Amino acid sequence: MRLLAISDLHVRHSENREALAQLSDHGDDWLILGGDICETSAELGEVLDLVCKRFARVFWVPGNHELWSISAGEARGEAKYQELVQTCRARGVLTPEDPFVLWPGPGGAHYIALLFLLYDYSFRPPQVPLAQAVDWARETGVVCADELYLHHEPYPSREAWCAARCALHQPRLEQAAREAPLVMVNHFPMRQDLAYVPLYPRFSLWCGTTRTENWHRLYRANVVVTGHLHMPSTHWIDGVRFEEVSFGYPRQRRRRGGIDSCLREILPGPQRPGRAPIHW
Repeated sequence: MRLLAISDLHVRHSENREALAQLSDHGDDWLILGGDICETSAELGEVLDLVCKRFARVFWVPGNHELWSISAGEARGEAKYQELVQTCRARGVLTPEDPFVLWPGPGGAHYIALLFLLYDYSFRPPQVPLAQAVDWARETGVVCADELYLHHEPYPSREAWCAARCALHQPRLEQAAREAPLVMVNHFPMRQDLAYVPLYPRFSLWCGTTRTENWHRLYRANVVVTGHLHMPSTHWIDGVRFEEVSFGYPRQRRRRGGIDSCLREILPGPQRPGRAPIHW
């Protein structure tokens, strides 16, 4: 029994959809879907129908692509998010709106803390004012499509939505951390130093919030699972394992093998070489 994770499936791309269809039966393993799976509620339902047949339990957090509203009359902002949550609940898939679940398998008891935190443009140099942040990124030809498609109703801004989401999750994290260590799951990177894309460094603006910089220590995480960057990696910070679990666009993963080889083992997972595990 393993806890596995993958994000950024982007099944709108036919090659990715075909790759997903080749996913093996994983028996009693659990799967975390870390966001940017698709762009509509209907697509999310199709993906969940497939993966729920191949895993004993499935978890989901939203990425920015799921939150996009492109078509006229489509739900926007919080309403779009709640529509996605209902798509998950109809299939028994856990979301950030559900109680944290305790992992019962190898690696010891951990709460799987599903988070939806968004971003607030704070991953920028201190000398760049918030009001000029998007223009600062545009100077290098970088503007995220979220500026067109990710709406924030009923909040006055994406920053306000992010602040509300952080405030919502913190009491739940505090309570869970009193009982067991956590596996934190959020689509967006939770530290600014991990939100670096070498080809597009100013894309960091759409990658998270400095509010969460120390949450891995504050809330007793042993593993932090994120996506968004399309740069799968493992980092160790303060003895905590940070896993970026993106599948990515077809052109980005041609040397990574099939979809099963791209699944990241979160628990029991590897221990840091030469270091003992953290005992809280």
